[in-house]
Amino acid sequence: MSLSLRFWGTRGSIPSPGLATARYGGNTPCVELRTAEGWLVILDAGTGIRELGRSLMSRANGHGVEGDIFLTHAHWDHIQGIPFFAPLFHRGNHFTIWGSRSLQTSIDRVVRDQMSPVVFPVTFEELQARIDFQELAEERRAGSGYEVAAMAVRHPGGALGYRFTESNRTGGGLVYVSDNELSAAARYDTPRGWRARFVEFVRGAAVLVHDTMYRAEEYRNFVGWGHSTYEDAVELALEASVDRLVLFHHHPERTDDEVDRCVAACRELVQARGARLEIIAAAEGMTLIV
Repeated sequence: MSLSLRFWGTRGSIPSPGLATARYGGNTPCVELRTAEGWLVILDAGTGIRELGRSLMSRANGHGVEGDIFLTHAHWDHIQGIPFFAPLFHRGNHFTIWGSRSLQTSIDRVVRDQMSPVVFPVTFEELQARIDFQELAEERRAGSGYEVAAMAVRHPGGALGYRFTESNRTGGGLVYVSDNELSAAARYDTPRGWRARFVEFVRGAAVLVHDTMYRAEEYRNFVGWGHSTYEDAVELALEASVDRLVLFHHHPERTDDEVDRCVAACRELVQARGARLEIIAAAEGMTLIV
């Protein structure tokens, strides 16, 4: 009995299709998570959710599609696929969209405004599916065969990291942190001791999917932009004793070959430390068992 996940969008900031990004993918963040009972959980709604929606409709065989959509935050690259998510246009489908309670505007308002006539030709009111909105902060809740805990992370405007486990099971599970700036060089309004609390939030995860937007030499030009380096993510994974680190939120200008080299460099760092940690890079279509 396990959770399973599939990546539909792995790129950060803006879609970057092309030959140079074909292997790891050019769509912005979207991950499909399934419980052992088959319940659908969607993590972020970037452009990758468009192809996920097509897949869900083809697999539905006339039945309704339902599930939970957890948004880490409301920046464009994490919500821009919602108006193109096919199941929302069909009556009988039902989704609950979860977002942070700490956003300056409610997640309900953000999604509706994204489909206002000024910026999109189809209004939110024209969607046929039942759509509920729920807000959460740093709390744990039970779902359909899973439990989810949330923690505020370091990103401009605020964002959440999520930890998913099977119901009635402690330890292991998936930690998903799409956008997070680990470096102490950046200043955020996080409370004293945030780093130690975050390590405990991540500790012992079977899979950690974490933002690795920058190489170390790039980061110095983007302090405060809300993203981490490969090296910072590896240090976090080692400190928290996770089993597998998945490099995520690839820079839009990072080619597949460059991602390969970053993976190799991360593995060399782990080897030099004499530690054990599996490291892979998220790729569209890749599936993992948690």
